[in-house]
Amino acid sequence: MRSSFCCRSCWVACWLLVMPLWAQAQAMVLRTAQATITVQGQSPRQTTVSLPYLWDAQQRGQSGLVVFDMSFSLEAVPAEMYGLAIPKISNGYEVYLNDVLLDRFGDLSQHQLTDSKLPRWVGVRPDLLAKVNRLRIVLRADAGRQGGLSEVTLGPHIVTEGLHQPLWRWRVLGRLFVVVFSALIGLVGLLLWLTQPLVRSDGNLGRDPVYLCGALAEMCWVFRVTDSLMESAPLPLAWWSVASSLAVGAWACLTILFCVGVIAWRQPPRTLALRRCLLALVLVGAPAAIAGWVYGVPWVLTGWYATLALTSLLFAGYLLWHAMGRQAPQHSRILAAAILANVAVGLLDLYRLRIEPSTVGSTGLYFSSVLFGLVTGVIVLTRFRAASGKVVELNASLERRVAQKEAELARSYQRLEQIAREQARSSERSRILSDMHDGVGSHISTAIRQLLTGRASDAEVLQTLRESLDELKLSVDSMDLPPGDITALLANLRYRLEPRLQACGIELVWAVDALEPMAGLDAGAMRQLQFMLFEAISNVMQHAQASQLRIEAQQTAQGACIGVVDNGGGFDVGQTPRRGLRQMQERAQAIGAQLQIYSQPGCTSLQMVLSAEVHHRLP
Repeated sequence: MRSSFCCRSCWVACWLLVMPLWAQAQAMVLRTAQATITVQGQSPRQTTVSLPYLWDAQQRGQSGLVVFDMSFSLEAVPAEMYGLAIPKISNGYEVYLNDVLLDRFGDLSQHQLTDSKLPRWVGVRPDLLAKVNRLRIVLRADAGRQGGLSEVTLGPHIVTEGLHQPLWRWRVLGRLFVVVFSALIGLVGLLLWLTQPLVRSDGNLGRDPVYLCGALAEMCWVFRVTDSLMESAPLPLAWWSVASSLAVGAWACLTILFCVGVIAWRQPPRTLALRRCLLALVLVGAPAAIAGWVYGVPWVLTGWYATLALTSLLFAGYLLWHAMGRQAPQHSRILAAAILANVAVGLLDLYRLRIEPSTVGSTGLYFSSVLFGLVTGVIVLTRFRAASGKVVELNASLERRVAQKEAELARSYQRLEQIAREQARSSERSRILSDMHDGVGSHISTAIRQLLTGRASDAEVLQTLRESLDELKLSVDSMDLPPGDITALLANLRYRLEPRLQACGIELVWAVDALEPMAGLDAGAMRQLQFMLFEAISNVMQHAQASQLRIEAQQTAQGACIGVVDNGGGFDVGQTPRRGLRQMQERAQAIGAQLQIYSQPGCTSLQMVLSAEVHHRLP
């Protein structure tokens, strides 16, 4: 098997060596022609020319027609298909063999309409050939468009197609590769610019201009290379060419700005001056391109191209000087080399295509730009990787800081909770002391005065002390009352005061329904409600001379209604209220309750209407 492989390899190598020699022997290359040249506005003139023939090298800034007549002889009329391989034929043409039209592109009477840019292969049927033949090519040449005709190769179709296909792949598929490659680099840069935030020096988030400049530069180059493949433009050809020239200028200027961002040029005055210079260069490019393509003054456009190349060359020199520094990163040296290579190729293209046209080859800058595209892609991805690393590091730092702040907040919350508990205990102590001072203390002070004056009976003093004890017990009980549970509050009052009511000969009638807890009644409101009820019951025991006391409570649609009803002697509601009744009204107002009093001999009713939205208004 190994020997078979070696044999095949040797055969392929021999074929590759022999095939060009065989093709050269089989093909006929036409290098001279009789040319009839007609420049617009002038009379035709005839001359003998050598191929390749470049129109711009002979007729600068003018358009016209050239008729090439070439004669050739064959030893015998072939029986196989022949072909013509023409590397360059532009801008419009007609190909005749023995007065038979073989191929045509564009309208020869309309200048600046179409532009043939691709290599051509024209098939020739055997019946069109004779021993003596005449090949005529009529060429339309437009000013400033590198019109002309290359050498023409005639031979069997296998031979001429073998010569045509590599050239076609290089000029067409090669440029398509450049378009796809540049478009991918541009899209990646644009995507990174849209999705990757940049933390500015002031702490705000923005976008990295390096990504945008690189992406826009590649997109401009995509437009330029695509134009080299288009033989019919969607706009009038002159104006489409203006846009193509401006794309070259934008590509060059954006490339310079991309390099400025990559090397992080920290000289704001010079950076600003450079940006203004590049902007002015692009703006000047518009009238220069219009003068060259629309008005047929190509030297203006050539001058602008030269200025663009000189600016790029000066910047490339600075970039190389910067890259040689010890502190310069490695990618800046690679970038400087790529820029210098493109500038060198661009200058060569400028000279051989516009200043001194001498060849019919393709623009080398189309392919040298791939080098810059590769460097751009590497730099963009490297920059993205570095930025991603910084983002990861920043996120880790933020997580550590957040964890630290959370721990500090947790400690702060603990301290605040401790302070809140201490404040609650202090507030509760203050409340108890206040209740004891206003309630129990007041009753004890009254008992002392009664004993000192000697005017009160023992029963009155005992009654005062009992009230003081009851109020003390209720103050202690209020500490454990569930907020909003009115039923528990009433049950606690019954437990504390029913024995005293019985001792006073008052029958207690209990008409209390099970009430839903009211969320609006906090601990303070529950205390206010408790003392209101205690005051009402105490007044019945002391002043009403009643034999029956009814405590009632019902659930209402708005909240709850609590009533204290006795069958005593009653009192005049219209008189100025006493101190106890005045305190009850103040407490009712404090919790947003309605206090309704009705009294006549034999029946006194005190109703407390609580709404579901009741709240403690006073401390």
